[in-house]
Amino acid sequence: MTHPLPHATSGTPADAPALRILIADDDAASRRFLLDAVRALGADGVDCADGQAALGTAKNTAFDLLLLDCRMPGAGASEVLAALREDSFAASHDSLAVATTAELDPEQRPQLLAAGFSDVLVKPCRIDDLRRVMALAPAYLRQLPVLDDDAALLASGDSITMRALRQLLQQELVTLCNDLDRLGQDVSALRDRLHRLRSSCGFCGATALSAHVVALQQQLGARPEQTAAAVARLRNVLMDTLQALDRPQQAA
Repeated sequence: MTHPLPHATSGTPADAPALRILIADDDAASRRFLLDAVRALGADGVDCADGQAALGTAKNTAFDLLLLDCRMPGAGASEVLAALREDSFAASHDSLAVATTAELDPEQRPQLLAAGFSDVLVKPCRIDDLRRVMALAPAYLRQLPVLDDDAALLASGDSITMRALRQLLQQELVTLCNDLDRLGQDVSALRDRLHRLRSSCGFCGATALSAHVVALQQQLGARPEQTAAAVARLRNVLMDTLQALDRPQQAA
């Protein structure tokens, strides 16, 4: 017997708060574009025109994401982030940070990643570039549905194929959960496993898991402590996805 599929998403957070983003840039045009863009993407944006203002704002307000220009009057991105990381009482002490710059030398990117930035955004940027760095924030990932049936049907073509692919994904996730501790110690093996998992997620509408996989792929090799935290978050969403995949079988 074929069971009807719901057309709503599974596990979509209700009334999830908007992402809070601090934009610090001394260039008025860049600041305006970034502020308008993050708001168009559904986030709450606050802007500052210099490093000291950014530092004061971030100390007093908790942000999900900091977009910090590398060269600002008063303090650049690295100085602002270092001050926040050293101040355990700062509201944005452990907020995810992305450096922004109009010029990026080949050696500058690894230096910024080593300083604690999760990514570097080169200006001028596109909306898709901004969406990509926003997706690194844990708060953004928490807003995504665990399973999106409409997306899965579109990718797989029909409900029977979708169910078959989701059964395969379920088996893959059980194995991955058992292997995750070992893979966390082998970046090359983990990278290969994530590449394969990302494709499976797309076919099955595993929206939240797919976003976590992309975030982890981007963080691999940046800083070990960031990778460990991302792997821990991946484990949580793996379990959520397994539970969501099991629900239709229980209903059957």
